[in-house]
Amino acid sequence: MAVIAAGGALGALARYGAGQLWPTPSGGFPWTTFGINVVGCALIGVLMVVITDVVHAHRLVRPLLGVGVLGGFTTFSTYAVEALDLARAARPGLALAYLLGTLLAAVAAVTAAASLTGMIHGLARRVDTRRRRGRAGECEHGRSLR
Repeated sequence: MAVIAAGGALGALARYGAGQLWPTPSGGFPWTTFGINVVGCALIGVLMVVITDVVHAHRLVRPLLGVGVLGGFTTFSTYAVEALDLARAARPGLALAYLLGTLLAAVAAVTAAASLTGMIHGLARRVDTRRRRGRAGECEHGRSLR
């Protein structure tokens, strides 16, 4: 629990900092929260592939980074409040676009990031395997030593 709390505090601080740097004007599209949620979901996709397929991570890495840092960074509660604020400001079309756009972009981001990370990892493994095979059975000119 302490690892999750510490990670959550770091993620929430990063989110707060982004909100301070790029505040949303009243009645405007909440680009900062949209970006935070999409980037956070992409990072979750990368993290899950890395800690399940690439490295043997310590058992606390997932709770620290996934649940804590990225859970604290992404903010779907703020997303819901901002959508409600848009609807109350007589901007129901924008509120609906924000709700659906964030959902679609977040799902696309996590899917694309996980797929891309998996592809990069697969390519790196193939290159490494070829490189190791090459060193074991060939001289520097590519001729077999056998």
